[in-house]
Amino acid sequence: MAATGREGTVLVTLSEREDAEELAEQLQDQGYEPCTVHRDMLAGEDDAEDVDWVIEVATGPHGGPATFDEPHLAVLADDYGGYATAQ
Repeated sequence: MAATGREGTVLVTLSEREDAEELAEQLQDQGYEPCTVHRDMLAGEDDAEDVDWVIEVATGPHGGPATFDEPHLAVLADDYGGYATAQ
């Protein structure tokens, strides 16, 4: 089975850029990598102020897919009023 580019990845979605950047830094300090922050504007979204910020986490500190850590990432996201979803 061929792997997709996002298989095993967890997307942590937060509403504030500063929160996303802060949490991404914390995750990197915990050994998660890469922790890429980007905007997630829905198709047809008119208001750039209402976009979400996504931290894309591919690998956990154990070296395996970040999906193994989805419950932990979901708790951290909830602390910032966000959520986590496995890909």
